[in-house]
Amino acid sequence: MQANETKSRPLKIHFIGIGGTGMLAGARIALEAGFEVRGSDNPLYPPASEMVKQLGVTIYTGFAEQNLEWRPDLVVVGNAFSRGQVEVEEMLRRRIPYTSLPEFLRLHVLRQRRPVVVAGTHGKTTTTTLTAYLMHACGLEPGWLIGGQPLDLPSSAKLGAEGKPFVIEGDEYDTAFFDKRAKFFHYLPYIATVTSVEMDHADIYDDIDAIERSFQFMLRLIPPDGTLLTCADDRRALALASHAHSRVQTYGFASDAHWKGTYTGVSGGFSGLMIDRGGKRYAELAVPLAGMHNLRNTIAAVAATTLMGGTVPDITEALMQFKGIRRRMEVFLERDGITYVDDFGHHPTAMKETIAAARERWPGKRLRVLIEPRSNTMVRQLHQDVLAGALQAADEVYFGPIHRVERIPFDERLNRDSVLVELRDFGVKGQSFDDVPELAEMIRSTGKAGDVVLIFSNGAFGGIYDLFRAD
Repeated sequence: MQANETKSRPLKIHFIGIGGTGMLAGARIALEAGFEVRGSDNPLYPPASEMVKQLGVTIYTGFAEQNLEWRPDLVVVGNAFSRGQVEVEEMLRRRIPYTSLPEFLRLHVLRQRRPVVVAGTHGKTTTTTLTAYLMHACGLEPGWLIGGQPLDLPSSAKLGAEGKPFVIEGDEYDTAFFDKRAKFFHYLPYIATVTSVEMDHADIYDDIDAIERSFQFMLRLIPPDGTLLTCADDRRALALASHAHSRVQTYGFASDAHWKGTYTGVSGGFSGLMIDRGGKRYAELAVPLAGMHNLRNTIAAVAATTLMGGTVPDITEALMQFKGIRRRMEVFLERDGITYVDDFGHHPTAMKETIAAARERWPGKRLRVLIEPRSNTMVRQLHQDVLAGALQAADEVYFGPIHRVERIPFDERLNRDSVLVELRDFGVKGQSFDDVPELAEMIRSTGKAGDVVLIFSNGAFGGIYDLFRAD
């Protein structure tokens, strides 16, 4: 079902949950492809509301049966919705054809392009954004779909030209209520970048073995002339090489990596990065990002861009201008000499790396870390035994309320106070709060000029950002 199959009118698509980051990007691509688009969602707030408004299409506020009265030809169902949701039930009652966003992309976008799929537990959004940005700067005419808000690209999604690269974030989370496979199974990778493999998404994966199998199966989709680009610094990512049916290239700081990076220190706000390719010097780069994890992401993006035809001079020049992504070590407020930083991190490894990067970027500053236990992994005890170790480089750690705490059995729930007791042994002070305004007020009233407040949340953290901005 292509948009141009019906001569009398474009095919009509309704997006249930259009305000989600991925769904919004998918709707933008559908518009570029010539479909007529509408959608529905609960009341939206900035920045999502602003991004949806930019689409210039009809958006229904709230979910209702009548939202489908415009008789769409196809419904794209967001993976947050299942049986019992009013529009899902009406869609089924009316027998309207439906699909998931990943399957829609596979059929209408990816088959006509050369997908570069960025997968892994950590670093997907940053690496996807960097790869799309570099390919765009190198004139490779890529399309992209990014699970975040890039600060350098015109939007989080672009259709791009047929036959050209399409860079997409390959999530291992499940696809839809009617399709429990990982999203990346739909993405037809020509290049698959795997950044890391760790236990995550405890609500759908029983253990790390199940996650590893999911990645192994994804590799079966890479054609023989395609490439698995996997991280040599991550044991489980590296082990995937034995399951590949395509050529394999490794990247990272390991001495035997095909794309080997060497960190040369910070100068003028840039991190120095040398890259060797196959044992020969390939590039010397100035990277406007802090932290070894971001340099590792940079190596992956440079490798993928090169494999698609990018050149060192173009990559070098473009990289120096890169601004980043919203909610990835994003300074969102500077007030009374205090720097407030927002980060999407919600896994101990990501937090540890981001804290290390913050230490590098703001040396000697008091680092106060605020955490909203919100993801399905963070709200449980799954990583409780390693959480204190991941946070020990902070000066202070404060936990906000556990998201939807009533849904988690007590004996499975993250024990915030237990983590704080462990942190005291590292000399890190802290406290847990069940009231977000109380936490915000404590941080403000005890703040000192020079402090860095680093907030970890993959959600809204009870409005704490607006509380810090308020007079």
